[in-house]
Amino acid sequence: MKHILVTNDDGVLSPGLTALAGALSRFGTVTVVAPTREASAVGHALTLHHPLRFDRVSDEVYALDGTPTDCVNIAVAIILKGLPDLVASGINKGLNLGDDVTYSGTVAGAMEGALLGVPSLAVSLERTKAPYDFTHAAEAAALVAEAILRRGLPPRTFLNVNVPSGKPKGFRVTVQAARNHVTSVSALKDPRGKAYYWIGEAEDSYEPHDRSDYQAILDRLVSVTPLQPDLTAHDALKLVEEMQFPPSAEDLALRDRAEVE
Repeated sequence: MKHILVTNDDGVLSPGLTALAGALSRFGTVTVVAPTREASAVGHALTLHHPLRFDRVSDEVYALDGTPTDCVNIAVAIILKGLPDLVASGINKGLNLGDDVTYSGTVAGAMEGALLGVPSLAVSLERTKAPYDFTHAAEAAALVAEAILRRGLPPRTFLNVNVPSGKPKGFRVTVQAARNHVTSVSALKDPRGKAYYWIGEAEDSYEPHDRSDYQAILDRLVSVTPLQPDLTAHDALKLVEEMQFPPSAEDLALRDRAEVE
C-alpha cells in the first residue's frame, strides 16, 4: 500500500486540495498536511523564528500554521514519522508557469519533497471567472502521479503540472518559459499621510517558445515540466572562471604543492 502526502499553498480548506487528495486516494493512503490559511507566493520559505503548531482537522487531514515547506517537513518528521512514496502539492487556484515557479508555494511543496528524496509533483489550474472546476485537473494529476509511482523520477527531480481551464486536449512535456519582467508597485498614503506600497501582478510578456509551459496552456494542453532545485548556470561556469578572481590561500597552497610534486 502506497502512502501519499498532499499539501498546498491555498490553505487546508481549499477545494483544490480536497480534489487532489480524492483523486490520489485510488493509489493508497493519503495524508493531508496543509497551511491553516492561504500561503500563496511564499516561495520555498521555511519558518525558523517562531514555533509551529498543527491541529487534526479530520481523519488524515492536518492544518499547520506554517508554509508548504514547513508542512512537508512536519509531516515527514512528526506525523508520518518517515518518508511517503509520493508528495503532491495543489491543486493551486492559478497557473504556476515560467519564472513564477520561484515564487510559488505550491511548487515549493513539491520541491521540498524532492529535496527529501521523495518523487513529487505540483499541480496548478488556470484561473477563470467562473467557479473553479477541479475535475480535469485532478484527473490529470492522477495520471501523472500514477506514472511517477510506476516509473519513478531521477533524484532531486519533480514535475510541475499546469492544467488549462475546461477539458484539456492532451498532455505535453514542456520546458519552463521565460518572461520579460515588469514590476508593478503602487505607492499610496494612509489617512495619516504615511506611505505604503502594494506589489501587484504586472502585464509581463513571455518569450516565444514552441515547447514552453506557457505555450502548452495556450494550446489547451496539460503542461508537464520536469524541474530541479539546482539553479547553477552551467553554461556560465567557463565565463566566470575566466574572470580570474583572486585565489584563496588554500588554492595557492594547493597550486604550490602541485608544482613541487
